[in-house]
Amino acid sequence: MRTRGLRGALAADTELGAGNVLARVLAHGADRDGPGLTFDTAVDGHPAETPLTLGRLDELVAARAAWLHERGIKPRDPVAVWAGSAADMVLSFLALARLGAIPALMNGRLRPEIAAEYVRRLRAVGVLADAAHAAALRGHDPGALLLGEPAEAGGGDPAAAPPHYRHHDDDPVVITHTSGTTGVPKAVLHSHASLFAATRHLLAMPQAQGTTRILNALPAPHTATVLMVNQALGNRAEMYLLSEQGGERVLDAIQRWRPDGVFGFSVTWAELARFDLSAYDLESVRLWFNTGDCSHEPHVRRLVRVGSRDVMTRDGVTRVPGSVFIDGLGSSEMGHSMFHVTHTVDTDRYGRCVGRPYRFTRVAVLDEAGNELPPGQVGWLGIDSPSLFRGYWNDSVTTYRSRLRGWYLTGDLVRADADGRYYHLDRAVDSVETGDGKRFFTALSEERILAACADVTDCTVVLLEEGGDVVTDVLLELAAGADPAADRTARIRAAIGPDLAATLRRVVPVRADDIPVTVTGKVRKVALRERYLAEAAS
Repeated sequence: MRTRGLRGALAADTELGAGNVLARVLAHGADRDGPGLTFDTAVDGHPAETPLTLGRLDELVAARAAWLHERGIKPRDPVAVWAGSAADMVLSFLALARLGAIPALMNGRLRPEIAAEYVRRLRAVGVLADAAHAAALRGHDPGALLLGEPAEAGGGDPAAAPPHYRHHDDDPVVITHTSGTTGVPKAVLHSHASLFAATRHLLAMPQAQGTTRILNALPAPHTATVLMVNQALGNRAEMYLLSEQGGERVLDAIQRWRPDGVFGFSVTWAELARFDLSAYDLESVRLWFNTGDCSHEPHVRRLVRVGSRDVMTRDGVTRVPGSVFIDGLGSSEMGHSMFHVTHTVDTDRYGRCVGRPYRFTRVAVLDEAGNELPPGQVGWLGIDSPSLFRGYWNDSVTTYRSRLRGWYLTGDLVRADADGRYYHLDRAVDSVETGDGKRFFTALSEERILAACADVTDCTVVLLEEGGDVVTDVLLELAAGADPAADRTARIRAAIGPDLAATLRRVVPVRADDIPVTVTGKVRKVALRERYLAEAAS
């Protein structure tokens, strides 16, 4: 079946959901010799970067499902997966979903004591952990049996796999988690239908340019990678998944694999800002797609200057220099980005604009009582979407605290304009409200500083309340060759505005080597802020 017809058939398939995309794509007649997935590590004798066909991918998943089934894994059993490679994460997800079990995908950078406590709270029936993470768990009690390494499951017999579990829309299909920067992360539960709602919507639309050969630079345990795997399978796209998302690793993969689309978090685009992009061959890239935290203007502008894109002219479709950057705002709980805004070299709508919401969702700006606020007023972001998570696993208290009058509260502060565009100002926990009714925002301040200081590649604004007063410290990551002794205070004061400038205490350059390389911008920001505060106190 041709890809266009297959996408339409999938969008209309009422049995299809996040837990059975591989099986349903095959059932609709997709070519078994067509594209499956490509990993950056060896998989069952396949060298790294060797594409798996769709049929071979199905065999690998069946083998792992058989191995897990032999060890007693049944439908609705939560199984934790803690590993460092994208192959281990993705193949474990697909195999457990085939059984109707509930894979709980874990960030490989969790501290061992946090990871063990997280698994205990899951009440998991077992843990799949690679050698490094199994060693890290020694001395800690996760309260669950260590089943073995994910790669061991590849030794199963595909012919012995039980029939694919038949999912109901409400069946739990995967547990991902929040960052865990301040303690044990929250376990975010998605259902068969909820985690496919956005993908179904996209399959019913014309396929966007930059989505036929994808470099996945999203962290493998994150909700976003599960979404991208299903989207790539449904689109019959080629996709190469990276296990590490550092800037140099991403640039190297682009040059060698030549994707037309690169998908990642804002922290990866900040990493790329450290490099002279003109020194790399990025011509193949048409699309950069960002989810998670909103991206900063200077990072976006650097990226859209490279690559190329197709535009419609009077002479037909024409390839022109400069790529497209689609920005949005999403989280594990949202189940997909809720907004989208498109940037090219010709656009200038920044200022932390995340654009308009997708058609499958409803959004609102709310006051603390849950009343909708008019355009221009700052309030809490409320979401009502079929893609929303089903709740926090084994934590109904936190689940219901995040709901207000039918809305899910994301924890973000936003405003809308009269044209229906939304602007992300900050995470509420990172902002500070003063006694005179003013509220200061870190993310918006960082956006303004980066726009004003061309020799700064990234920054973190730290707002503190001390003795009833607000004090502000600004941490700057400088571009290569920038003078660390230069006084940038005047530029920063002008950028952040007179009210916040009155609270400015110090401006501190930080070395790139001191920047924590983490999976999301929020995690990076918290880690850098905590390191700075610890050093300032010593």
